Amino acid sequence: MADVELRHLRTMAAIAEEGTFGRAAVRLGYTQSSVSQQIAALEKAVGGAVFDRPGGPRPVRATPLGELVLAHGRDLLARSEALTDAVERFKAGHGRIDIGTFQGATRLILPAVVRGLLGEHPGCDVRLSEVAPENPDIGDLDLLFHYDRIDGDVEHVELLDEPHLLVAAAGAFPDGPVPVELLDDTPMVAWPPTVHQRWLERELAGAGARPRIVFRTAGHETVVSMVRVGLGSAVLPWLALLGSDVWSDDRLRVHRLEPPPTCTWYLCRPAGRTRSPLAARAIDLAVAAAAELAGQMEHGISL
Repeated sequence: MADVELRHLRTMAAIAEEGTFGRAAVRLGYTQSSVSQQIAALEKAVGGAVFDRPGGPRPVRATPLGELVLAHGRDLLARSEALTDAVERFKAGHGRIDIGTFQGATRLILPAVVRGLLGEHPGCDVRLSEVAPENPDIGDLDLLFHYDRIDGDVEHVELLDEPHLLVAAAGAFPDGPVPVELLDDTPMVAWPPTVHQRWLERELAGAGARPRIVFRTAGHETVVSMVRVGLGSAVLPWLALLGSDVWSDDRLRVHRLEPPPTCTWYLCRPAGRTRSPLAARAIDLAVAAAAELAGQMEHGISL
C-alpha cells in the first residue's frame, strides 16, 4: 500500500463518478493513457482489479475490491483536502498563538496586538497568560513580554526604554529634573519588594540614593494616594502614569530624575523555533505599538 498515491485515488474517484476513463481524463486534465497508467499502478499496489471494464459504451463499474479501495480512498482524499486547507489557513495567519505578558504590556501594547491579529485574521486563536516576573519561563509560549532579558535559549526583540519618574508633593523639590542623590534618606512610598522594585532600589542606590521607605503598598494608584496626602514621594514607571491624573493634580508634581532609572521592555521568543505567520505578525504589531509609546514619552521628556 505504500505505493498508493493520492493522485491514483483521485483518478479512481473521478472514473467512478464519470463512468468512463475518457470523461475522467477530460475532467482531470489528463490524457486517457495517463488515466489508464494510474489505475494500472493502483491495481498493482492493491493486488487486484478495481474496475470491471465491460467495453463498448457501457460504463465501467468498481469491483468489490474497488468499492473497498474507493470508500477508504474518498476518506483519505477528504483528509488530504482538510490538511491542504489547514496549511493554507496557517500560512494566511490562522491558527493559534500563545503569548505571555506582564501588567504594563497587557495594558499598553497587547490591545493593539490582539486587535490587529483578530482584525486581519478573524479565525485565529489568541491565548494570553500572565507570567510570574520573578521566574519567567517561555516554555511552550510563542512570545513573551518582559521588562528584562530572560535566561535560556531565547531571542530578544527590544521594544522600548522606560524611564522612572519622581512623583512628589508640590514644592517638595525644585521645578525641573531632580538629581537622584537628593532622594537619599528622604521618605518614600514604594511597592513591596518585588523583583522589579528590588531592581529599582538597586538603581537608586547605585546613583547615590537610599530613600527611607516609610510604606510599601501594591498598586500605582495606592502609592500615589499616599504621596498625595504627604506621606512621602514615590518613583514610578513613566508608562504607569500614562493617563493618570497626577499630571493635573495641583497637590502633586512629576519630575524627571537625573540619571533616570530606566528598564527595557523586551519581546522574547524561543531561539531556533520557526515562527508562525501569526507570531511574526504579532512581533510587527508589538514593535509598532511600542514605537508609538516611545514617541509619547519623548514628547513629555521636558519634565
